[in-house]
Amino acid sequence: MKIVVLCGGLSTERNISLISGSKVCMALRARGHKAVLVDMFMGLDQEDPASLFDDLPFVKPISFDGTAPDLDQVRASRGGDSPSLFGPGVLEICMAADVVFMALHGEGGEDGRVQAAFDLLGVPYTGSGYVGAAIAMDKIRTKEVVSVQGVNTPAWKSYDMRTVSVEEVMAESKLPCVVKTPGGGSSIGVYIVREASELEPAIRACLRYSRKLLMEELISGREFTCAVLNGRALPSVEIAPIQGGYDYSNKYVAGATREICPGRCSREVEETIGRMALQVHKVLGLHTYSRSDFMVTDDDRVYFLEVNTLPGMTPTSLVPQEAAAVGISFEELCEIIVEGAFTR
Repeated sequence: MKIVVLCGGLSTERNISLISGSKVCMALRARGHKAVLVDMFMGLDQEDPASLFDDLPFVKPISFDGTAPDLDQVRASRGGDSPSLFGPGVLEICMAADVVFMALHGEGGEDGRVQAAFDLLGVPYTGSGYVGAAIAMDKIRTKEVVSVQGVNTPAWKSYDMRTVSVEEVMAESKLPCVVKTPGGGSSIGVYIVREASELEPAIRACLRYSRKLLMEELISGREFTCAVLNGRALPSVEIAPIQGGYDYSNKYVAGATREICPGRCSREVEETIGRMALQVHKVLGLHTYSRSDFMVTDDDRVYFLEVNTLPGMTPTSLVPQEAAAVGISFEELCEIIVEGAFTR
């Protein structure tokens, strides 16, 4: 098949998306597909974008350099004054493809807007549809939807900072807590606050990303994640940073975090995690695959945190690790995700 692997974009997770895209593209070529890696924002310098399927360009392996992207620099590097998130030639090559593999992460890729555009254009794409993606990207909306279905989640309160002041939020907050921007990813815009002096800086830092604010009860315990693939919960992964929390750097720097699959927990806890991951997947109407994050306390209470509809896709990412635990190779996993685009 002719496949566009769409990555990059213009979100805080741009760098991680480029890595996912390069790995997926190479895996799909190894399966015999004509896969082309396309940066959604930067676009293509090609008069006939579809011709790339006949003369596949070299895919350079990309590694993580430990930094978040400078989005102002990315904008400036494209040149021109177009407000579109789609760079030159992107829509043309996507419409010429048999399917688009969504390797985007974060805003403008994982939030349903690109999916909605492709629906209007009649372009098949991998992963969830625009409604499920949009709800899942918003941590506040996700909590509102899943909590009424009995999914256990930390206590929270949300604020629209256009109508309340930072001082009012601080007065209502109970410490320790977690301060989050509702649309963030890769632990960007997430702050654990234990001391009163840390609260105001955390709130103001989140306001750089959004006028909406999520204040969440801090759950002490161990972090787990669990993927759903074609209606089946895969074995969990226990996430254990060597030092500090599971922040942006510890997520992606090799050796910074121990990722243990299956996770070290009782059979009952493993079953609870899998059941909750499946419930979230179904309640939000997600498709093919997703990955939900959880906290497990010392007395084995399980709390759902959030769900990812386009999780990281490198051979060492969490979903591929879980798939490998049940005998599914990275290349096979990419193929399964492609096949799912035609059954939505």
